[in-house]
Amino acid sequence: MRVGQHAELTRFVLDLSRASDFRVFTLSGPYRVVIDLPHGAWKVRASAGLRPGGLISAYRHGQFSKGQMRLVLDLAGAAVVRKAFLLPPGGSSGHRLVVDLQPVSADTYRAEAARQNRISWSKLQGGATAKMPDTTRARVPMRLKPRLRGSKRVVVIDAGHGGVDPGTIGVGGTREKDITLKMARELRRQLEKTGRYSVVMTREGDYVLPLRGRIAVARRAGGELFLSLHADSIRNRRTRGASVYTLSETASDKEAAALAAKENKADIIAGVDLNTQDQDVANILIDLAQRETMNLSARFASLLIEELGRDVRLLRRTHRFAGFAVLKAPDVASVLVEMGYLSNRSDERLLRLASHRAKLARAMVRAVNRYFALTDRLSRG
Repeated sequence: MRVGQHAELTRFVLDLSRASDFRVFTLSGPYRVVIDLPHGAWKVRASAGLRPGGLISAYRHGQFSKGQMRLVLDLAGAAVVRKAFLLPPGGSSGHRLVVDLQPVSADTYRAEAARQNRISWSKLQGGATAKMPDTTRARVPMRLKPRLRGSKRVVVIDAGHGGVDPGTIGVGGTREKDITLKMARELRRQLEKTGRYSVVMTREGDYVLPLRGRIAVARRAGGELFLSLHADSIRNRRTRGASVYTLSETASDKEAAALAAKENKADIIAGVDLNTQDQDVANILIDLAQRETMNLSARFASLLIEELGRDVRLLRRTHRFAGFAVLKAPDVASVLVEMGYLSNRSDERLLRLASHRAKLARAMVRAVNRYFALTDRLSRG
């Protein structure tokens, strides 16, 4: 990867092993350029890493969805794509993807970006235009049908972050996205072992799923309980222990507010367009007035804290409240579990141990069992 300045243009060049379809578009709030490549594998030597320059201030990359790699370029200001094209091998160079960016005013960006982003910049040498799927916008259907008597309860496990969004990086280099996925797989294994639950994972591998997409998975599956797994960091590295969050537009403390603000930026990190919300999402935000779901979430959180407290260290104020976007399904009881702090060496070491993750999962399974036993009793009156 390399960046060059050519008159008023910033030129970004990405070396490829072969000709490839691609898609390029820009986003605002903050300004970014997103480059999607199908079936890409990232093999960039550290010495060949991108040095920021011109309009480009930073970059990140990762799997965005199955079969699709995403590169996100952070920009120092508003810009539009003037050209995006492939160069064939020549001399000592192989295939290259070239993207030319031109700085513009915010008003010009608004006028040109919508038009430009409808253009498929992707062209192979033969002139064929690629049509890559748009996975940045997730529709959110309501539940398909009510649960049948005697059928398995549906539990949705959400492994936080993924792909281009690594989440927190621990003091020892542990990536949050890896810990959450390992924990999700262990929790699924233990839940399914009981024979009582149908378990749905929001993501099965290392790829991005937008926050609204995570809600969509839960609601489409008819989820009755949604557990979002995380392992964050904090400035005070001595702080350690697990905690449980439920939804509230009023945060329980400054730390909870800061954490929610950070987690809600996951879609920005992943290069997701947040400027449009379909009607289903608008309905979700309106339906947050449904207090019953929030009450159920709080009930499960209390049970979960009790069970976690039997086996692992907890924060002093264990049950916290904040406006996490991923908890905003109006008809699925939802909690966000902070399993520990990767900024603390002891918590990071434990979360890397399969035995500790198994212990966490056992506590969560006990809480799930108690929650559904309680809701069954209440429903019978």
